[in-house]
Amino acid sequence: MKTINIDLGDRSYPIYVGDQLIDNPTILLNHIHTHTVVVVTNTTVAPLYLDTVTQSLGDNTHIIPIILPDGEQYKNTETLNAIYEVLLKNKCDREVMLIALGGGVIGDITGFAAASFMRGVKFIQIPTTLLSQVDSSVGGKTGINHALGKNMIGAFYQPQCVIADVGLLKTLPDRELSAGLAEVIKYGLIRDAAFFVWLEKTMPSLINKDPSTLIEAVIRSCENKADVVAQDEFESSKGIRATLNLGHTFGHAIEHAMGYGNWLHGEAVAAGMVMAAFLSQELGWLNPDEFDRTKQLIANANLPINPPDIPVDQFMGLMQSDKKSQRGRIHLILQKTIGDAILTSDYPEAALRKTLQQKSF
Repeated sequence: MKTINIDLGDRSYPIYVGDQLIDNPTILLNHIHTHTVVVVTNTTVAPLYLDTVTQSLGDNTHIIPIILPDGEQYKNTETLNAIYEVLLKNKCDREVMLIALGGGVIGDITGFAAASFMRGVKFIQIPTTLLSQVDSSVGGKTGINHALGKNMIGAFYQPQCVIADVGLLKTLPDRELSAGLAEVIKYGLIRDAAFFVWLEKTMPSLINKDPSTLIEAVIRSCENKADVVAQDEFESSKGIRATLNLGHTFGHAIEHAMGYGNWLHGEAVAAGMVMAAFLSQELGWLNPDEFDRTKQLIANANLPINPPDIPVDQFMGLMQSDKKSQRGRIHLILQKTIGDAILTSDYPEAALRKTLQQKSF
């Protein structure tokens, strides 16, 4: 096991990365100092891991399970209210601890419930997908979707710890694993060129779920995110943390246009990263070889490199609803080179429209 610390002063917390971690009750119990624990999970994860987590909590803990339906389409106010209802009916107070046992949807919605219930209670992240282990469980972004935009309602709220157990990925469907690899590749593209080269060499092992390779990928991803979050916890106008959203403005528009859940988040981000790379090349930043390497690595992760057929004006309108847009101007994360990304709105609209018109890269 390796421990990575998120350095945020009195909000600092550890990320534990390793194999078979949820079988070790000490890790979890070290962060629980209350009698009542609410474990929020979903119908897919509960049959696999809820009993293990419950047993780790021991007989002296009052455990309340909440089992939600599985899917991005349930990351909404109705599901959030269902969590509140269980907490209130069980007379939970400010001493309650929430545990998010699941992927990004469970982590985001449980984190937001923790941030808002009685103005803030403690919670722990146990991410069960690669995407949530390397990205959504780390850094304190919580929230829900709205019919008019993804993640538009939420809060920055840090967990007590993150337990990233790669043993949980053994049951992860191949499509979900690839979706997580999109976020892993992102770190190489935005700030860690050496990691990008490592991924080019090790992608077959990652696809085959080799534990040691997965551990290394999760560690290096979390180290990169920890460094960014420590510099810019609340995504300031300086744009340091915003670079973590490479491909996301394109990707969120794809998810919205296609209907949440039809394209997985990582799939939409993958296509979005190729679009960002194409636009970066159009601006004279990425060279053709770097664009081809970016596209090839994403394809080797069994991810889409082409977007769905969305009318350009619809695409533009959805992108203007992104949180990074200001006064109708779409701010994008683009690449100067592999390993160097910036937040910018300084690009010709014609170049963006040309990117959105591409049906095949």
